[in-house]
Amino acid sequence: MDVDAKVTIIHVIGGLIAAYLSFRLTTGTIFGFGGETVALLIAIVILYLCGQVSERLLGKEEVGGFKGWLWSGIVPFLAVWLVVWILLFNYNPVPPVKIL
Repeated sequence: MDVDAKVTIIHVIGGLIAAYLSFRLTTGTIFGFGGETVALLIAIVILYLCGQVSERLLGKEEVGGFKGWLWSGIVPFLAVWLVVWILLFNYNPVPPVKIL
């Protein structure tokens, strides 16, 4: 399998994990608090970890540095993360907000 495909697979899996955690943080069902800012920070940390994992597993020279990592890693991660996060958030049965 091509190195670019392996980098993409690693980042897509990371995007799925980040989307689920972002969904849980946005709805406030994890750790008792929520927030979109925390969800964004978690996604950035997961993106960085995916990049480090791909460079360590496949070699820094094979990945192609930042340019190779950008097109094979960051773009698929962002696409999967945003789409899955939005889908999970929209299909979530949210109880009505109580106004005091």
